[in-house]
Amino acid sequence: MLDQIKHSVINIGTLGHIDHGKTSLVQALTHQWTDRDSESLKRNMTIRLGYADTIINECEDSKGNKVYTVNDKYEGCKNAPVPFMRISILDAPGHETLMATAIASANLINALLFVIAANEPCPMPQTKEHLMIINLLGIKDVIIVQTKIDIVGEKAAEENYKQIKEFIKGSIIEDAPIIPVVSTKNINIDVLLKKIVEMPKPKFDENQDPFMYIARSFDVNKPGKKINKLVGGVIGGTLIRGKLNPGDTIEIRPGIKVSSPNQKREVYKPVITKIVEIDNGSDKLDYALPGGLIGISTLMDPQFSKADGLVGNVAGFPDKLPPVINSMNIAYHSLNRPDMHDNAFSVNEPVILSIGTLTVVGYVEKVRKNSIEISIKHPVCAESGQKIAIMRNINKRWKLTGYATLEKPKD
Repeated sequence: MLDQIKHSVINIGTLGHIDHGKTSLVQALTHQWTDRDSESLKRNMTIRLGYADTIINECEDSKGNKVYTVNDKYEGCKNAPVPFMRISILDAPGHETLMATAIASANLINALLFVIAANEPCPMPQTKEHLMIINLLGIKDVIIVQTKIDIVGEKAAEENYKQIKEFIKGSIIEDAPIIPVVSTKNINIDVLLKKIVEMPKPKFDENQDPFMYIARSFDVNKPGKKINKLVGGVIGGTLIRGKLNPGDTIEIRPGIKVSSPNQKREVYKPVITKIVEIDNGSDKLDYALPGGLIGISTLMDPQFSKADGLVGNVAGFPDKLPPVINSMNIAYHSLNRPDMHDNAFSVNEPVILSIGTLTVVGYVEKVRKNSIEISIKHPVCAESGQKIAIMRNINKRWKLTGYATLEKPKD
């Protein structure tokens, strides 16, 4: 029981159209506002991936039924709620121009809250885009959260429910539960939490070589701090497999940019460092397991990690990570969207690739019958078979057109 309180047992993402209440829902579930970047607050939309951990508490009602809450007290309980399970929730942007960030976040999640507001027709444009992402990444563990039911009448909410059912028909989430909530008034949040508790939790082999996606990186030293009090850089993200302990030596790939005699490609050098401390945002951990978001304090130069400088990197044991590549062969799969023509690729065409936590511009080098060769200026550490989201410039707008599978490293 202690493990599932100190270690998050699942990463749950949120997707949905802009202003449908994703971030408000996360606040109701975690008591945290995931819009932590000033640019996000200024523009009233999520720019970077937001994240928050929460502990689900359990108690019993007067009939002996299990009740779940994120609060220390709950009116329907006959006894005080006790900690039951820690989960991590990720909030991805819904604005179309920022879709690349949303696609990248899908690589970190095990399950999904798909947010659809009752006060607008379903589906809205980004709602369509996000269902495509769900289908292409094969995310089956999904709860549809119908928000803003308090600002529409009962008939309108029921009609919206029917629209949602019709929208998901034939998709990978056709049988997903639909939970109506009012996030700002805490209505039905307990029902949603019960569904989250009932979701299947991922199982991992901690004996595998560790592989961690880096989603954030920081320099936690404040200006003016004495030299002998400075601490090393911090990375944050999700361990996909394996186990990490304080004292472990890790490698971060591709690493940091170094001077390049060849200006066509950036050259990066891996960072080798040692783990000093691991935490889950509120408590120190004796070790890190897959599932949930973790922070790792290291001995590396904090200049490397400041201002998210290592986002898009991966971490693991030295010489146990996939190779770093500047070009790749991919097998492309079009989404065949009805609202646009996904024409054949052309040589030198720019594309946006979302690979793990990295979003990068690439250029088409060769077009073959069954594969495409793409070069990228920023190198990436990626595995064969990994899924990559592809965005193309359609009528002067970047659109999600399909996904690709990385075939094999070229160099």
